[in-house]
Amino acid sequence: MALSITRRYRALLASALLMLGVASCEDKTPPPSEPAVTPTTPYNLQLPSQLPQSVVLPTNNPLTVEGVDLGRKLFYEVKLSSNNTMSCGSCHQQSKAFTDGRAKAIGVDGIAHKRNAMSLVNLLWEPNLNWDGAATGLETQARVPIENPVEMHQRLTSGVAKLQQTALYPPLFAAAFGSSTITEENVLKALAQFERTLISSNSRYEQSLLPTGPKLTQDELKGKVLFFNHPGEAGNTSARGGSCDHCHNGNTFLFTSTSFTTPGGNTQYFNNGLALSSDLGRFGVTGVASDRGKFRVPSLRNIALTAPYMHDGRFQTLEEVVDHYNEHVDANTADPILLVSNPQINGSLGALGLTATEKRQLVAFLRTLTDSTFIKDPRFSNPF
Repeated sequence: MALSITRRYRALLASALLMLGVASCEDKTPPPSEPAVTPTTPYNLQLPSQLPQSVVLPTNNPLTVEGVDLGRKLFYEVKLSSNNTMSCGSCHQQSKAFTDGRAKAIGVDGIAHKRNAMSLVNLLWEPNLNWDGAATGLETQARVPIENPVEMHQRLTSGVAKLQQTALYPPLFAAAFGSSTITEENVLKALAQFERTLISSNSRYEQSLLPTGPKLTQDELKGKVLFFNHPGEAGNTSARGGSCDHCHNGNTFLFTSTSFTTPGGNTQYFNNGLALSSDLGRFGVTGVASDRGKFRVPSLRNIALTAPYMHDGRFQTLEEVVDHYNEHVDANTADPILLVSNPQINGSLGALGLTATEKRQLVAFLRTLTDSTFIKDPRFSNPF
């Protein structure tokens, strides 16, 4: 009996030792490795020499070939809208310098937005976005039109779920961000990467500054002088000018009011003397009384392609815009920078006193700011 128990004990001990040995071998087996992620390719962004060379890119979203390509597809992807009919490219059409030709943008439900769709151009140099500057970066800006009930009217989480179910997008996100699991953050990052590449720098005006470039006509040259001249400035009572350069800085070739005295730039806002509407502009963001009726200054690049004009699209033509600044600025509300007060030139506060010929010449110059290569560049076109 004792012998039987001893044999049974030895058998159990041997079995236990065998199992421990197996377990020991299993513990030493290395875990399966994660699939290798293909490294992203840095995007070679070439800054035109005439544009400011100081740009600030977010460290957590560098430009990559894969990210820009993905962002381009997302920019034209209708699945980001509630009824799968609209994309970012619906209101920002390349042929119209990334505007839509409407006074006010129309959303998926046929409801008009309260503002005109701004041109998407040279956003790399814009620290604040939208007419009121509410968006402080491209990575946050796109969420607003996607989720706004009067625009694309869909939660970004729903758009992400749609994209995840496609065969197209998971591999593209894996290539751009290292994971095929699509996230809201990476959707916004990819869109921002693509939008930073929308650089316009080849207008006929710029070409005319080159030794071998095309020459501007006499009317265009006279319009250029009017654009940059400030009548009455520094006591020059005989100067003729439109003072456009006060707000649309042509020296930076961006033709906006963005200042680069601080790293990353500083967005400036102005009340340009329009009759006030219910849209109070920058005031809605800051709550500061002096910001009532102030808006971000849009770029004049490709301005001949981006009608209608102003934040509410009230002017259909460039001629109407020039008429406003020449004789209809509301001196009671306009920023001082718009008020030219020398009575020897103007006769009244805020009136430029340009003749019909001078207004025609100024419009002729504005039309030279069109960059025909920008609106035909295949890198920015609808990939679908």
